[in-house]
Amino acid sequence: MRHPEYQYLDLLTQVLERGDERVDRTGVGTRSIFGAMIRFDLSGGTVPILTTKRVYWKTAVKEMIWFLTGGTNIQPLLRENVRIWSDWPLASYRRETGDEISQEEFEQRIMDDDTFAAQWGELGPVYGKQWRRWLGNDGREYDQIADLVRMLKETPASRRMIFHAWNVPELGSMALPPCHMIYQYHVTSDGRLNCLMYQRSVDLLLGAPFNYVGAVALQLMLAQQAGLRPGEFVWAGGDVHLYLNHLEQAREQLSREPRALPRMRLTRQAANIDDYRIEDFEVEGYDPHPAIKADVAV
Repeated sequence: MRHPEYQYLDLLTQVLERGDERVDRTGVGTRSIFGAMIRFDLSGGTVPILTTKRVYWKTAVKEMIWFLTGGTNIQPLLRENVRIWSDWPLASYRRETGDEISQEEFEQRIMDDDTFAAQWGELGPVYGKQWRRWLGNDGREYDQIADLVRMLKETPASRRMIFHAWNVPELGSMALPPCHMIYQYHVTSDGRLNCLMYQRSVDLLLGAPFNYVGAVALQLMLAQQAGLRPGEFVWAGGDVHLYLNHLEQAREQLSREPRALPRMRLTRQAANIDDYRIEDFEVEGYDPHPAIKADVAV
């Protein structure tokens, strides 16, 4: 049986060899293809934490847990040593103040100064806000995650077990419009929970590996809350791209042979979907190739 990680490596190859090259929003430029799908079977306990480079899986899980809090400020992320969202508020701060502060100093001020964090650490109504506090035109806030957990338990045959973050009136207020924007769930007759996640825009080198881990971590949490077993994780990408300053890193990753995928499990039964902590996740058998460094395009 072919190693499942080759699905990702094949995508890298497709983008490198036949991607359409164009200037993008960031000015860096991309090479992209449109429309892709990858499937990972989680039923045996293995998860798609890529092995052809080290993926910092705890960072991805911490980000997902933060989304579930409904948070939109980077202060709690930084206090957990998660720095993947710092670029956007830092760019905004530099642009609006003219202060060429270093990223390290900016992040430290966010962590130490609540007033500074409230003004400059805010990302706008990004993922967590939409997932947990979607504001309806009736003035009510809607908790899509709580509704999903309820449906998984009460109406598992439903075809409406979906949540998303593409809130059109609020897109302009977000630091970055949602990339992994739609999640749909499906429960089989023998009690397996499947997930399909659609990602409209995919930074294939840096973003996709994190997004796989976060989505699967959420799938494990939801399965536990609903008394189900993990089934299949299906990932669908829209604009799947490599930034032009990531091409050599992609070629380096393609030169490596995949190793055995690790296993992820939850170490305790959480009381509810809001009760999970990073300590509840255990990964076994992760032996990746070294990390590959690349710059984030902002």
